Amino acid sequence: MPAVLQSHLRNVAIIAHVDHGKTTLVDQLLRATGAYRANQQVTERVLDSNDQERERGITILAKNISITYEGVKINVIDTPGHADFGGEVERVLKMADSALLLVDAYEGPMPQTRFVLRHAIDAGLRVLLVVNKIDRDGADPDRAVNDSLDLMMELGASDEQLEFALEHVVYTSAAEGYARLDPDDGNDDMYPLLDMIVGALPAPDCDPEAPLALQVMTVDHSSYVGRIGIGRVFAGTIRAGERVRVLKNGETADTAGDAAGGDAPEPRFAQVKQLFTFDYLGRQETDEVAAGDIGAVVGIDGVDIGDVLTSPDEPQSLAPITVDPPTMAVVFEASTSPLVGREGTIVGGRQLRDRLLREAENNVTMQITEVDAEAAGGGVGGIEVKGRGILHLSVLMETLRREGFEFQVARPRVLLKREGGQLLEPIEQAVVECPDDVSGRMIEIFGEAGGMLTSMESNGSHAHLEFSIPTRGIMGLKNRILNASHGEGVFYHTFLEYGPYAGDFEKRTNGAMISMATEKAVAYALGTLQERGQLFVAPGDDCYEGMVVGERSRAGDMEVNVARTKNLGNQRSSTADIAVQLTPPRTFTLEEALEYIADDELVEVTPESIRLRKRILDTHERKKDNVRRGRVAKLQ
Repeated sequence: MPAVLQSHLRNVAIIAHVDHGKTTLVDQLLRATGAYRANQQVTERVLDSNDQERERGITILAKNISITYEGVKINVIDTPGHADFGGEVERVLKMADSALLLVDAYEGPMPQTRFVLRHAIDAGLRVLLVVNKIDRDGADPDRAVNDSLDLMMELGASDEQLEFALEHVVYTSAAEGYARLDPDDGNDDMYPLLDMIVGALPAPDCDPEAPLALQVMTVDHSSYVGRIGIGRVFAGTIRAGERVRVLKNGETADTAGDAAGGDAPEPRFAQVKQLFTFDYLGRQETDEVAAGDIGAVVGIDGVDIGDVLTSPDEPQSLAPITVDPPTMAVVFEASTSPLVGREGTIVGGRQLRDRLLREAENNVTMQITEVDAEAAGGGVGGIEVKGRGILHLSVLMETLRREGFEFQVARPRVLLKREGGQLLEPIEQAVVECPDDVSGRMIEIFGEAGGMLTSMESNGSHAHLEFSIPTRGIMGLKNRILNASHGEGVFYHTFLEYGPYAGDFEKRTNGAMISMATEKAVAYALGTLQERGQLFVAPGDDCYEGMVVGERSRAGDMEVNVARTKNLGNQRSSTADIAVQLTPPRTFTLEEALEYIADDELVEVTPESIRLRKRILDTHERKKDNVRRGRVAKLQ
């Protein structure tokens, strides 16, 4: 049967650079369509329900909601803007027929705008341009529109996509709650944007009477019903209680048994126990979900991203879901710290392994495998997690520590590959906005990290610099940029391509201060040590042998006694006057700690602390290992 236009539906993804206002815009659309009572108190950025999302101010997980306007159900997909969570963007765009491209009227398109827009264009989506923050000082909506259209052309948008974007532009202030067809028309509500969505964006073109084909794009989990597959019905209608055939990601009806080594296909069948559709911020149980709509399916054991639920009698296969490969890996190990068990409730290696392997079931953007001690760099062995960047990996670590885990992780390594006999490494596009008078220092910093300047613009007070830089060089760069720009520099980066290996370049040059004993830090000792560098601990902090307690002001590690006290004479009875002279210690976020540590160091992560330590804690064993490694290096 021919496809039928489902005019009562719209499937719309919201894409943008991080912090350009996607989630705030969704808040306003919910308000405008009656999701809340007039006097209801609602948390801002209601879709960022994950604790880390609210704290970091970014969207990590793609979310599905629906709103109803003029009798049309609009499925809205709020996607992450940060490139590290690109796997979320890539797959959920398959659920959409169109996209709202949100661009800041002051900043215009940014690096991650390029990232999300490229995927929307490749998916063939119609793009409605939304220029947000038009009330911001210095906003230039016309320039933002022109730059966005130029970017679409650069990314290979079709003539139809370009014409549509040119003719359909809405100007908004999500913070103030209004949308306008002209920046100066004075409208003070969101209805022009809703009218444009319903009147201009395409409806799904599919047949509810055809054989069933639903593809799972996201997997949720419930402690009551287990795994829940969330996806779009591309054809047919799925009904509660019916029997369906399950084709794993990339399988067809003819090859379904090949992956298991069988000579003949071995069909997998399951029964749909419950069905849900999205209803504003919640889910509503239903008897059926028809073609064009997005639904959640309960009862499919082992359901995974990319799986196709289809008719047992007329199975339909769909294109597999693919995502860009990971670019960085880190090894998780059970903690071997002398302080293990003091702050966390889960410290065993087996529990850590089981938890990470469960993560692998739900997180298509990560590759998680066990490694032995030798592959772990001489440690105790552990679980290697491959992801899309430092932020991507640190979000998982933060989740684990909040669940009560204690563990340790090694320095992240960039994933290289070899093609045609040439060694390749991931290359990033980096953008820096900084005061004009420090632009020269920025170019110098990037040059030391293997970066090459590709573009430079200046308006007299601020400079806009673009670089091509190996992912290896990104690590630790943010702090250097902030220090050189006195906190005024803004730094973004996103994966660009794999390019030729750039060779070795400068690593951390300053040595570490290493505690020589397991004691609490004492103010008197720290007062003498801070003259030699920067401290990472404060008086009263628990320290142990091999723990990194500071950074020297020169090269080479130094053993220090953090518990040394002053011999008291008759003239002095306390060291309180020393304590008030101490400079506050430097503290690290997870991302900063991962970027800071050297190859022979680890980050110890607990629910309450982030500590830096040497991999080998014993002073004598560490010295012997350094001698051995030096000999091996000379032989090589």
